[in-house]
Amino acid sequence: MDREKTMTKKPIISAVLLIGIGIIFGVALVSTLNTGGMGAAFAADKEIGAKQAPITLSPEVQALNEAMTTASKSVNATVVNIKVVTESKIDNKQFRDFFRFFGSPEEMPGGEEGETQKSEGAGSGVIISSDGYIITNNHVVEQAKDDGMTVILSDKKEYKAKLIGRDPLTDLAVIKVDGVNLPVAHIGNSDEVLIGEMVIAVGNPLGLNSTVTSGIVSAIGRGALNLNRDRYAVENFIQTDAAINPGNSGGGLFNLKGSLIGINSAIATRTGGYMGYGFAIPSNLMKAVALDLIEDGKVDRGYIGISLRPVDEVSAKSLKLDKVAGALVDDIIKDSPAEKAGIEAGDVILELDGKPVNSSNDLQSLVAQRRAGDKVSLKIWRDGKSFTKSVVLKKRDDSSVASNDDGVTGSTTPDDESTNGTVSFKDLGFTVAPLTEKAKNELNIEEGVLITKVEPFSHASERGLMPGLVIVKAEKQSISKTGQINKMLKDRAGEVVKLQVKSKDGSRLIFLEIPKKS
Repeated sequence: MDREKTMTKKPIISAVLLIGIGIIFGVALVSTLNTGGMGAAFAADKEIGAKQAPITLSPEVQALNEAMTTASKSVNATVVNIKVVTESKIDNKQFRDFFRFFGSPEEMPGGEEGETQKSEGAGSGVIISSDGYIITNNHVVEQAKDDGMTVILSDKKEYKAKLIGRDPLTDLAVIKVDGVNLPVAHIGNSDEVLIGEMVIAVGNPLGLNSTVTSGIVSAIGRGALNLNRDRYAVENFIQTDAAINPGNSGGGLFNLKGSLIGINSAIATRTGGYMGYGFAIPSNLMKAVALDLIEDGKVDRGYIGISLRPVDEVSAKSLKLDKVAGALVDDIIKDSPAEKAGIEAGDVILELDGKPVNSSNDLQSLVAQRRAGDKVSLKIWRDGKSFTKSVVLKKRDDSSVASNDDGVTGSTTPDDESTNGTVSFKDLGFTVAPLTEKAKNELNIEEGVLITKVEPFSHASERGLMPGLVIVKAEKQSISKTGQINKMLKDRAGEVVKLQVKSKDGSRLIFLEIPKKS
């Protein structure tokens, strides 16, 4: 009997166990179905992707990568977004005439004639002092309303800003916010910047705040871009291929140490956007201008009183220079520091205070960093030898630039120095004629010969001759008749001849390479 009871209990226990296991399995199944299907029940331990990266960075590459990320992180907070509100008067004259022609209502689109309308622009800036001084571009803030500037930091804090001062000749400006303990950029020495050096540009392009782009320094001392139409504008840019777009203006160009080496100012573009190259104002020039603006709201810049041109291979050959370098003096302004110091047209300035002058842009930038009253030492090349002169800079008086569109014709051909008719130099591509009374009065000169024609794409055209210029000297010899210049050019076949020409803009030098006689 007991054995029968035992045998009866075993099936019951087995059944209970099976039912329990079924319940557990059912609960797990329902849970699995609710969270993504049957496959998910077996996916907890599934691995996707390779177990490690296919490439292990070398220590050098890893160090470069870390330098880039560290520099970006350290400088980002020092660059701000500047929103600018401007006002301009509404001019509906063209719309009014158009609608009146079709008999339209009096009400014009865009507001009433003479009313002001607001517009908004944006740029970037770099914090240069913990109490809120910010450097930016002049063109970012020059049209801002008195209360129309708002600065937004990288942490989204906003401040109203006021204008401290502007300098259109360098395209720099300083604004101020009422902040304390703000993050400040370290200002590097732009004289130490090297071509090929890795850099990052930080700004707010196209409304994208705190954007970092990278590249290299692709050129230094870049000038003659004619970004500013003023004849005294200072253009001595650092060129970079780090992407710079509208909105980057006034932002910072930094090296991998996190030092500010330039203020982004312009781009080379045919579309209005990035096309491969941007230009930054060197930090040394920026620092000198910023300190002046902070001190009294204006730049007390000194000037020498000369017009300059770059030295090229032809002029270097004529001047017997060992290499193509220096700033060539075209003309001396009357009563200027240069005239008082004895500098002459045709001199080449090789150094300023011991710093090499490789181009006219270099000299402009070096002088722009000094103030009126400063004494500078110039190393000058003249007549095959070098010497030093001291010049005391003085404040520049503004002057206007006039254009020259005068020209005359003639009919005779000279045979010697005493003749004074029209002479054509076909190999060089230009024609001269006797000086007219009109040219004498306009240029306040008594002697010279007038250039009446210059052939397009000729050697004369390439060297800078143009109709309306007056040749007053050739190789330092005064010219009063066309026969003189004819003989001079014939006698110097195969050589380079230095001409001093004059226009309403002043005097400058032209170097012509005379073809050899066949």
